[in-house]
Amino acid sequence: MMLAKVVLYPYKNKFSQFTIYHLQLIIFMIDLRSDTVTRPTPAMLQAMMDAKVGDDVFYEDETVRLLEQQAAAMFGMEAALFCPSGTMCNQIALKLHTQPLDEVIAHDYSHIQQYESAGFAFFSGIKLCLMQGNNGKVMAADIAPNIKPDFDWLPTTRLVWIENTCNKAGGSCYSLAELQAIRQQCTQHHLGLHLDGARIFNALIATGITPLQIGGLFDSLNFCLSKGLGCPVGSLIVGKADFIKRARRLRKVMGGGMRQVGFLAAAGTYALQHHIDRLTDDHRRAKVLADAFATKPYISHVLPCETNIVMLHINPEYGSERLVKELAEHQIKTISLANNQIRLVTHLDFTDDMLDKVLAVI
Repeated sequence: MMLAKVVLYPYKNKFSQFTIYHLQLIIFMIDLRSDTVTRPTPAMLQAMMDAKVGDDVFYEDETVRLLEQQAAAMFGMEAALFCPSGTMCNQIALKLHTQPLDEVIAHDYSHIQQYESAGFAFFSGIKLCLMQGNNGKVMAADIAPNIKPDFDWLPTTRLVWIENTCNKAGGSCYSLAELQAIRQQCTQHHLGLHLDGARIFNALIATGITPLQIGGLFDSLNFCLSKGLGCPVGSLIVGKADFIKRARRLRKVMGGGMRQVGFLAAAGTYALQHHIDRLTDDHRRAKVLADAFATKPYISHVLPCETNIVMLHINPEYGSERLVKELAEHQIKTISLANNQIRLVTHLDFTDDMLDKVLAVI
């Protein structure tokens, strides 16, 4: 079974009045490596082309201002800042919430620990106190026992860091009760609370929690536009007005000051209006994939599939690299992780026809 289309490309021969058509067969690769591989839809591209832009470093890009206002209002926050990436948002938040020699309570699976090149140490001069709980979650009961005493030879516990959904744990989500309990502990012990919500809308769709409920629990949060929402670039960090004012200065220091960036911001506005509810399709397809792989002898187990990430643990005698190669031979791109794991991520460009092909192949 092959997904393909025939495309006729017109070619005007300069020696003739007739148009010649070049026939090309395009083979579709099914890319399940990440939800970052999506391309803008035609409607999103049109919104980008229609954007009114100006120099954002001079506060003159009205499309960026509208996106930031929209993002802040969604979560009941005072202000927001558009950044090139989620990693930049994460590093800005860590820097603003801490001082050198501080410590942040986070899970060992968190993105700031696993995938950001120890930026917390480089930019902020801090360390992480890493939790090992199930499903990539920091739980309320973890917080008090890990707050350091006030001794000269110990770092100062300053912040609790939550990732929702947790990528490395297979897109796991927090319940509202779990988040409320964490908020209570942070308030009691005078700790800041930040949400790395790169895929927060996947979590909200899966749990039924509203953006306003989430925003009311955290001191600050950030989310990606370039994952489940299907934008080409961008993330937003939201918080109080003075926090975002300082964040804007840090963004500039990190090289994130942008000029006519409204073309990208327009994609974000379109996505927030049109691409949230459709995440249910990604979750449905991911669950079908997880259930199908779980029955195969080369799979040792599959992590619970709550959102759009399927985390496969491959039997060692078979090996993840072998499975990645064999899927690639059928035009299915996946990615091998450490410890014989493969991650598959469903997204805007992964259709039911593609799902049917993957099911046939496996």
